[in-house]
Amino acid sequence: ITSTLQQEAFRKLRFTARRTMSVAQQLYEGLTINGEGPIGLITYMRTDSTNMADEAVAEARRVIDARYGAASVPPQPRKYQSRARAQEAHEAIRPTSFARDPESLRGTLQREQYALYQLIWQRALASQMTDARFDQTSVDIRAFATPSGQNYTLRASGSIMKFAGFLAVYQEGRDEIDSENDEGRILPDLREGQALTTRTIDPSQHFTQPLPRFNEATLVKALEERGIGRPSTYAPILATIQDRGYVDKDDNRFKPLKLGFAVADLLIAFFPQIVDLDFTSHMEEELDEVARGEREWVPLLREFYGPFDARLQVAKTDMPRVRNIDEDSKELCPECQKPMVVKRGRFGPFLSCSTFPECKGTKRIEAKTDAHCPDCGGDLVARRSSKTKRTFYGCSNFPTCAFLVNEKPLPQPCPQCGGLILARGRDSARCHDAGCGWQGSQEELAAPVEETSIAVGM
Repeated sequence: ITSTLQQEAFRKLRFTARRTMSVAQQLYEGLTINGEGPIGLITYMRTDSTNMADEAVAEARRVIDARYGAASVPPQPRKYQSRARAQEAHEAIRPTSFARDPESLRGTLQREQYALYQLIWQRALASQMTDARFDQTSVDIRAFATPSGQNYTLRASGSIMKFAGFLAVYQEGRDEIDSENDEGRILPDLREGQALTTRTIDPSQHFTQPLPRFNEATLVKALEERGIGRPSTYAPILATIQDRGYVDKDDNRFKPLKLGFAVADLLIAFFPQIVDLDFTSHMEEELDEVARGEREWVPLLREFYGPFDARLQVAKTDMPRVRNIDEDSKELCPECQKPMVVKRGRFGPFLSCSTFPECKGTKRIEAKTDAHCPDCGGDLVARRSSKTKRTFYGCSNFPTCAFLVNEKPLPQPCPQCGGLILARGRDSARCHDAGCGWQGSQEELAAPVEETSIAVGM
């Protein structure tokens, strides 16, 4: 469904909700495939129903049988229960044809289209496969960890896979808060009496931590669980709180800004009924009753608007004007050396002198990448196009140096020529120098971890 599509696209592809829906729209509207006319590759992408058409289920079962064998096909088609508030106006998001597998479209689709189509195809197919089977296992390891030969017993609990089932095709992503839980951990296939060798020792002490801030996936999940919004509104909600400067992103997590705190405090003070977490879901239920003919809409609106209008009139006269909502920064004004603050203009955020209007010094906001320009040695910084809203990377000495790239520069030098390395996706990297031609994984660029070995037996 729409919410889980947005969550999984963020977890696996790092797509924002807005980006996910934009690419899904392209797949739905239709693309030219193998010289044929426009072909819609997926069903409608704004839905809260988990149902699939019978013809689609039958085709999925045939594809599973051909690819993964009869053992992966359940005796009966699988049915899933939609959420209580689901309107189910459309079926679940699925490929229009399971026979059109992602590999057959790799050369036709753009990179983002291919990645999202593959996600949809795999999850839809996996939903009609048999369960995976595991042995729940605890492993006791007797470790000889001291020169005196004193023994310690270390225990690991988890599962050993016996049959992959749907996991042969798809495994659902996990949020950070879930990944810290050991439940469901997959253990290697061990046997009793097997001798083990310690590769590394990672001592750690755990403290109670606050819940992590929302990211795109966890916020969509929370909105769905609270009954706030519909499949068509999740992406606009996330876009609005960013576009209006209520939150910013820090390491892919939403960080509230001063403006967001100020707006929230005023709304809580003057409109407590509206900002109550249950207000939206309650209103959705009442509007659904109107749609089903179980309730009259005029009394419903009168019941809401009377108290709301009274509060609105009070807010117009009593709500204070909030000042000093600019975000602080560590930058100094180039003209007077006073601290600068983050302001927002028609082209987005920028740095302005905190003494404005006495000093009118401004600077562009630039996020350093710790990489250096191969032309002049200056810092390479992230910038955002005012027209396309896309991020690119350029030299901080612009306009003296006009070097720029679209891929993110990495601080590590090329292991082959020592030149600039660019990230390709989440895992791969390549040398910027076409004459060098080095390509590899980003893990290869990381510094090697020194290993500690001790004698371990079982």
